[in-house]
Amino acid sequence: MKRSIIETVLGAVVLMVAGVFLVFAYNLSDIKSVDGYSITARFNAIDGLSLGSDVRIGGVKVGSVTDQYVDNEQFRAVVKLSIEDRIRLPEDSVLSITSNGLLGGKYVKIEPGTSQTLVADGGELKNTRDVRSLEELIGRAIFLVTDNSK
Repeated sequence: MKRSIIETVLGAVVLMVAGVFLVFAYNLSDIKSVDGYSITARFNAIDGLSLGSDVRIGGVKVGSVTDQYVDNEQFRAVVKLSIEDRIRLPEDSVLSITSNGLLGGKYVKIEPGTSQTLVADGGELKNTRDVRSLEELIGRAIFLVTDNSK
């Protein structure tokens, strides 16, 4: 009986320490969503982008993807982003979808523009670049290598 009480207490201590490590890791990681103002962007393709994906400027996380759907009129992918309140984007900023490497996830990269007019809460950024899929890039490389017209 005495041994089972010690095992139970030791198990509870191990679970509490594991919980503390999980909270610590969550707070240090950038996986939590960003609260701020909302902007919208339209893309022809957003392959691999998911809800909660990062929005970055210069490699620094400044926001997250909060929603994505297809526009029924233009048949384009609409992505809603939440951007930190301290970051105000010029209306001529360029948004592109890039990856964290060959096997990494996708994120929205923002290249700030030079316009004096800033995007308001609920506004839309019009300058977007579509994602390039790995298959498309490999196909282009094969076409360039096998092009015999030269």
